[in-house]
Amino acid sequence: MYLPDPFREDDRARLHATIAAARLASLVTVTAEGLIATPLPLLLVPDEGPLGTLYGHLARANPQARLAPSGDALAIFAGPDAYVSPSWYPSKAETHKVVPTWNYVAVHAYGPLETFDDADRLHDLLTRLTDRHEAGRPAPWKVADAPADYVAAMLRGIVGVRVPIARLEGKTKMSQNKSAADRAGTADGLAASPDPRDREAAPLIPR
Repeated sequence: MYLPDPFREDDRARLHATIAAARLASLVTVTAEGLIATPLPLLLVPDEGPLGTLYGHLARANPQARLAPSGDALAIFAGPDAYVSPSWYPSKAETHKVVPTWNYVAVHAYGPLETFDDADRLHDLLTRLTDRHEAGRPAPWKVADAPADYVAAMLRGIVGVRVPIARLEGKTKMSQNKSAADRAGTADGLAASPDPRDREAAPLIPR
């Protein structure tokens, strides 16, 4: 990832927070048949290994589950993002030397891809993933709510993946390279947007 100094994010807690908040990641591997990418939820175990470990599962029929990767896998996590209009910059009225840009938060996690199909490990992973995404619902669904033989059959159709993180790259591009006045104008413009995604990005702009 291109990481100019103003946008580089090295704080591990913030990187882990972005990973944990992401609902969906993209898992990318290079194989003998070329690049393969799969969108899937990944679970971070932050204290497993120096930088944490990622867990998820692929459909057994997915070629990514059977093709050996060449080198490390890459998991891409996206945080808040927003289009930035030049009309929000006070400097527009002064110089007109402004162009649109895009603000965003992103984390790239690299590491060796391991697969497993042990039924107990898969059941534990499915339970943890489900509990995470059901948390906060009025009546959370649990894996145990489904018939055991049905769950066992479903587990036979997936392959677990484990990625011990060997390298983390983070980028928080939130107008840090702009003047204080232009940052304030951008934050105000995003905060007033009808799009909730814009409003999510607004408080991340430094004042």
